[in-house]
Amino acid sequence: MRITGYRTLTTVQDWGRPIGDANGVYADGIVSVPIILVDTDEGITGVGLGPHVQVDSVFAAIDGEDPRSVTALYDRMLRRTFKAGHAGAVFGTIGALDTALWDIKAQAAGEPLWRLLGGRDRTVPAYASGLDIGLTDSELVSVYRTFAGYGLRAAKLKGGLDIERDRHRLTLVRDVLTDAAHGSRPSLMLDVNESWTRKQAVRHVQEIERILDLTWIEEPVRRWDAEGLAVVSRAVHASVATGENLTGLEQFRPLVAAGAVDVVQIAAVWGITHFLRVAALANAHDLPVSPIGNTPIALLHAATSTPNHLVSELQDLQPPVGVSFDLTIEDGAFILADSPGLGIRVDEAAIAATPLRPHDDVGEGPSVRPDQAGRRLLVTARAVTRPAPAPVAS
Repeated sequence: MRITGYRTLTTVQDWGRPIGDANGVYADGIVSVPIILVDTDEGITGVGLGPHVQVDSVFAAIDGEDPRSVTALYDRMLRRTFKAGHAGAVFGTIGALDTALWDIKAQAAGEPLWRLLGGRDRTVPAYASGLDIGLTDSELVSVYRTFAGYGLRAAKLKGGLDIERDRHRLTLVRDVLTDAAHGSRPSLMLDVNESWTRKQAVRHVQEIERILDLTWIEEPVRRWDAEGLAVVSRAVHASVATGENLTGLEQFRPLVAAGAVDVVQIAAVWGITHFLRVAALANAHDLPVSPIGNTPIALLHAATSTPNHLVSELQDLQPPVGVSFDLTIEDGAFILADSPGLGIRVDEAAIAATPLRPHDDVGEGPSVRPDQAGRRLLVTARAVTRPAPAPVAS
C-alpha cells in the first residue's frame, strides 16, 4: 500500500449560540473545521481534522510511503520541519496527517482503531465543556441541563474575567448536575485560558474553594511558566491542568520536572502519535492525561489503550457540517463503535452546499490574546458577557 495524494477541505461547526473564553467570543457560534483526506493506491482514504498550514512541504515527507508505517512517518514529518520548527499550526498539520494515517492503518486491518491500539473497553469517560463564557445565566443552565440529560456529571466552565461571576456560574452548574444526579456531588473545573498572574491565580482559586470543591483549574498562568504553574499547584487544593497548547514532547518535560502539572492535557488537533508519547511520559510520572478538543474522536480511540487516561472533553453534541462520527454519548461517556478506522465519514457535497462560512476576521475571537491579559489589577471585567434578553410583552 502506498500514499498517493491528499485533499483539503474546510467545513464549519455551528454551535447555535455564542462560544468563547476569556480572550474573546464568537457571537454567532460559527467556527471553521479544517480537514485533510489522505488517499492510497488501494482505495482507502484516511481522515484527519486539523490545519493545512505548509501541507505541501509536510506531505512530501510521506508521499509514496506505506501509510501503515505511521510512527516512523510521524518522525519523518517532524524532521521535515526541523529548521523552521514544528510549533503551532504546522504541528497541527503534522497531527492531522498523522491521524489520517492511523485511520488508514486501522481500516486496512479491518478493525476500529481502539482495538488495533490494544484497547479493551470502548467506553471513554467524558466531561461537559460548553465554551460558555458568553452565555447568560439562563442559557448556561439550559446548556448544562442538556449535557446532564446524557448522564454527564462533570463540567468545565470558561472564566477568569470576573471572579464573583465565575463563582456564581460554577454554583449554577453544580446545582444543575447535582439535581440530575439526585444529590450526588459533581466534578467542577474552571478554565481561565492563561489570563491570570501567579498571585491572582492563587487568590482567586482559594476564594472559589471556600464554597466549592474545584477538581482542577486549567491554564491559570502562561502555558510555559513551569515555576508559576508549580506555585499555583502547591498553593491550592485543586489540580492544575495544562498542556493543550504545547506542541512537541520536549515542551512537556520542564513542566513535569518542575511539578507544574497535575493533569496533563493533550489537544486532539496535535494527532495520535503525539498523544501516545505524551501519555507515556505522563504515566512514567504517575500523572493522568485528558484529551482536549471539539472533535476528539481520534484521541478517544487512543485513550482506550492508555492506562492513565482520566476523562475526555465533550464540547458539542453535534458534529461539524458534513462530518459524522461513529460513536454515541451514553451515561456520561463516549461509546466508540466497531466500524474500521476512526469511524469518521465526510460528506463533501454537504460541505460544499452549506451556506455557513467561518469568520474571515482573524482579529477577534478566542484565538487572539487581549493586550490586557495578565495585566488586570482587578478581575472584574465583563466584556465578553451579554445582557439577558428583554422580556417579551404578553
